[in-house]
Amino acid sequence: MSDKRKRIRTPFRKHHQSQTRRGDLTRDFQQDRIDEEAPTSERVSGKGELTRHRTVTGQPQADDAKGLPVELEVGDAEGMLGRVLCVHGLASSVQGDDGRLYNCVTRGLLKTLSTTQRQTVAVGDRVWFRRVGEDEGAIQRVEPRTNAVSRASRGRQHVIVANLDQALIVTSTCDPPLKANLVDRFLVTAELSRVRPIICINKIDRVDPADLQPLVGVYGQMGYTVLLVSAATGFGVDRLARLMKDKESALLGQSGVGKSSLLNAIEPDLKLRVGEVSRETRKGSHTTTAAQLIPLKHGGFVVDTPGMRQFQLWDIVPEEIAGCFRDLRPYVHLCRYPDCTHTHEADCAVKDAVADGRLDARRYESYCKMLSGDAD
Repeated sequence: MSDKRKRIRTPFRKHHQSQTRRGDLTRDFQQDRIDEEAPTSERVSGKGELTRHRTVTGQPQADDAKGLPVELEVGDAEGMLGRVLCVHGLASSVQGDDGRLYNCVTRGLLKTLSTTQRQTVAVGDRVWFRRVGEDEGAIQRVEPRTNAVSRASRGRQHVIVANLDQALIVTSTCDPPLKANLVDRFLVTAELSRVRPIICINKIDRVDPADLQPLVGVYGQMGYTVLLVSAATGFGVDRLARLMKDKESALLGQSGVGKSSLLNAIEPDLKLRVGEVSRETRKGSHTTTAAQLIPLKHGGFVVDTPGMRQFQLWDIVPEEIAGCFRDLRPYVHLCRYPDCTHTHEADCAVKDAVADGRLDARRYESYCKMLSGDAD
């Protein structure tokens, strides 16, 4: 083990345990049946059975952007190293470095670790696990993540996928209709996670491509790669496959936009389940229910994620949002007030740029919605 690992006091979630103090002492006293040998005092200590802290051997991990300790590297780096392909509750499918698949449970120490995360283990994690059978194992430790795409879920961090090279933000021209504000949220998350975003507009065969040029031009001017594709006709699929070659990618987007259909078009042997879009609601049916890491034949991995109709940003304060908008960023330092929110202040360079047509008005409205805390 590395000599940098230390003994660290860290919080854990409280187990369901029986009460240490008896609950019937008052009744016994009233009935004059107090045990003469009962202790006359009780010491309350943070080192008892009900303590929520334990001393573990680990190494604090830090957020590169803020330098704050956010997680703890806990557990032993022993056994076999592998990659988490899918997570179902406390059970995970792990591909070991030997190429075999193992059904793994999460070690109790990791399950009870008190963190802001909804789950300790996420798809894409590199983990150490100990074999307990022919094709079974127990996850001992999660390696530090290079990055993670997350969203807020009931006040906790929902890690959708970890250790990515790029995020493929998939939307569609219709059924469901294109939600540019949701695309903006994915872009902000990619900026925060230091993941390269690629915008894929699917079902291009059902509209006139010229109608999309204003939107494509706005994103293209900011340096984002925008692909016009069609899973039905195969248009643009070859270019998408080349961008995914030897990369670790994740497909993000609404339900029904065609994420699984695009993967089937790239590799027909995958035979991923796809569903029809509802004619009444024009929304998808959530055919993909769990994120799954899929090895690609031409090299690399891809994560097919469940559809997300809303995407609440995680771990960002309102003052940081403008810096994650590539088009707003050059104007932020030109405002009169250093704490300008770019909404109501006078002499605001961002609002002036919108009024002069140098900034896209829809993008500015999207920024204002994020600043107000709207989910989409």
